[in-house]
Amino acid sequence: MSDATTPAPDAADPAVPVPAPFPQLARRRSILTSVDHPFGLGFALVLGGLAAFVLGLALTSLSTILIYIALAIFIALGLDPVVKRLEGHGMSRPRAIAIVFGIFLVILVVVIVFIVPPALRQVAEFVRSVPAGITQLQNSDWYRGFEAQIGDVVGTALDQLSTFLADPGNLLAVGGGVLAVGFGVGNAISGMLIVIVLTLYFLASLTAFQTSFYRLAPARDRPTVAELTEKITDSVGAYLIGMVILAACNAAFATLLHLVLGLPFPAFMGLAAFLITLIPLVGPVLYWIIASVVALFTNPVIALIFAVLYLIYMQFEAYLLTPRIMNKAIAVPGALVIIGALVGGTLLGLLGALVSIPVTAAILLIIKQLVIPRQDAKT
Repeated sequence: MSDATTPAPDAADPAVPVPAPFPQLARRRSILTSVDHPFGLGFALVLGGLAAFVLGLALTSLSTILIYIALAIFIALGLDPVVKRLEGHGMSRPRAIAIVFGIFLVILVVVIVFIVPPALRQVAEFVRSVPAGITQLQNSDWYRGFEAQIGDVVGTALDQLSTFLADPGNLLAVGGGVLAVGFGVGNAISGMLIVIVLTLYFLASLTAFQTSFYRLAPARDRPTVAELTEKITDSVGAYLIGMVILAACNAAFATLLHLVLGLPFPAFMGLAAFLITLIPLVGPVLYWIIASVVALFTNPVIALIFAVLYLIYMQFEAYLLTPRIMNKAIAVPGALVIIGALVGGTLLGLLGALVSIPVTAAILLIIKQLVIPRQDAKT
């Protein structure tokens, strides 16, 4: 018995969807159409590949600018916790930004004027002194006894290094490299000015940027997005300023140790300590090895004293300084720190190694705050 009250669907009515009778046949027909027109398919593929290639070239050409922007953002995030602390003491944000940024500029000028030039001069002196240091090391009594125990492998390598550096052509090449570094530093000054201007702009507009970012999310999710973003920015800022403080402590202690022990190149080794110890977890150990080997060319006993004292400082930093300075940063497992530093260092060098850890911490925080609770809520 048919139901007379139910009207038959009108095929001419556009409001009534008409299902395709054979959806698999329709999909197969679209594939066959593409195959039947190879010229159009190939033209579309070539255009897509060409567009991707042009986009890659554009990103490569803009890589320096993108690095400047990323560096300025991270510096602004590093200075923002200090600005917020001054705001917490009743100071207005513009005045706090002016004070913090002024101190940052003074420190930067002091480093550029009083630390970088002697460090660059000592780089050239260090390269020129390596052959004489190798000869002095090979003529020492303790090295002869050491060589008698392990054979002439180390002696052969040192002889080859001394021969290479004793060649005027090779020294000229090394000196040219140092000169190129000097010109690179000169070119970096212009980039530094760009970074400084961008940092001031990002620091002044950070609150407005965050507010605009919150409005991109649906209204029901804005409180969660705001809370998560605040945690990420505060943690990244605390991490960056903490790493800079720890690296500065390493540099000051290394320079002081070189001066007290009479080791050469204190400015160069202090600057190297600052740059190397910016690398999390492995930086202090790496500098300890490098500086101990360099000190070995001066005096083995002094090198041993330096290695012991710096090792003691590393324990002091690990158990006392780091927990106090980095207490507001997100804890990242050691394995992820090493992996992140390796990946970031491979992609962007020292900047990548420094930035990779807060990026990893931000990803971990997003997983802990959003992904895991949503998974736990599912039954």
